[in-house]
Amino acid sequence: MAAPSQPHQATYDAIVIGAGIQGSFAAYHLAQRHRDTLLLEQFILPHSRGSSHGQSRITRSAYPRVPYARMMPDSFRLWQRLEAEAGTSLYRRTGLVVLGPAGNPELEGCRHSLRAGEVLDAAALAQRFPGLRLHAGEMAVWDGTGGVLFADRALRAVQEVFRRHGGTLRDGEKVLRIDPGAVLTVTTTAGTYRAPRLIIAAGAWTGALVAPLGLHLPLQPLRIDVCYWGEKEPRSPGTGRPGPCFMAMGLPQAPHGIYGLPALEYPGLVKVCYHHGSPTDPEERDRVPLGAPHPDIALLSSFISSYLPGLEPRPAVVETCLYTNTPDEDFILDKHPKFSNIIIGAGFSGHGFKLAPVVGKLLCELSLGEEPSHSTAPFAITRFPGVLRAAL
Repeated sequence: MAAPSQPHQATYDAIVIGAGIQGSFAAYHLAQRHRDTLLLEQFILPHSRGSSHGQSRITRSAYPRVPYARMMPDSFRLWQRLEAEAGTSLYRRTGLVVLGPAGNPELEGCRHSLRAGEVLDAAALAQRFPGLRLHAGEMAVWDGTGGVLFADRALRAVQEVFRRHGGTLRDGEKVLRIDPGAVLTVTTTAGTYRAPRLIIAAGAWTGALVAPLGLHLPLQPLRIDVCYWGEKEPRSPGTGRPGPCFMAMGLPQAPHGIYGLPALEYPGLVKVCYHHGSPTDPEERDRVPLGAPHPDIALLSSFISSYLPGLEPRPAVVETCLYTNTPDEDFILDKHPKFSNIIIGAGFSGHGFKLAPVVGKLLCELSLGEEPSHSTAPFAITRFPGVLRAAL
């Protein structure tokens, strides 16, 4: 899929920068609306440099924040539509256990978002899921809609359907310059492209792309340890259902939360991660000094010994991923304050994958000047003071 070496020049109805899951869904929705759309990706596809790679992500209805809880039914529906269009399965329903201290506001928010959410005490949880343990003063909420999205497969599917609807995907093209105007010009390492509308969804590279446009967004890329832990007594392949996904919130020893997925990626290895990481430059993410400390892994080992005693307390596999966080961990979905035909989707803060079909639809609607199908007020750039400065 690599771009040819000859320079290109073309005009489109819309350009999307960033072929991760958010940008790919934005391009998909534009193509569904019969807009001639160019999707640009700086790396050769597939790649593991951003936030959309890997085999699995959690999806769920339980959400402590109301805007996301309201968006999730639409997201489930749009994932199902993509499954039908691509002719492949993208979701496995396992259920989700949300656990934490009784009365914790986030946990209560999750319970409130589930009209039929079932509360489990320690005895009920141990009976249903023997591998999970609760402690005194804690409770669990059951989300029967929760499960696993097959991330790599989903990204391929949305890009394939985008191309089937006439979209153009060009990878291996790094954006060098964006010239605003009624018709924008995007210059890459391989060509020059023009369009009346532009969507920027470039993950950890978004800040560098919008800075020359006078916008200084408070985006912090984080390097995340993605850890897989061996089962002490691995189950035989093909026997029984996988365990549930889980989330732990409000624990004093893990203030940013912990999440886990059943052993679906690597046989006998359960994915358990801390929802936080170390600040990083996305260009330097993989250059970690030998012997560098991993405090998050020590935190996870302690959690596993206490809450998941059926797992080995040392990780068998450690991979890396990128989060791009905003200060409040809410997304940015908005027009550039000065150039209204430049739309920005950024800061998905490690919880955006499941919502990508809706995010892509909102970015598409904003770019077409339509009333968004969900309120974008919580995601406005203006909630961060001082972001607009003189363009370079």
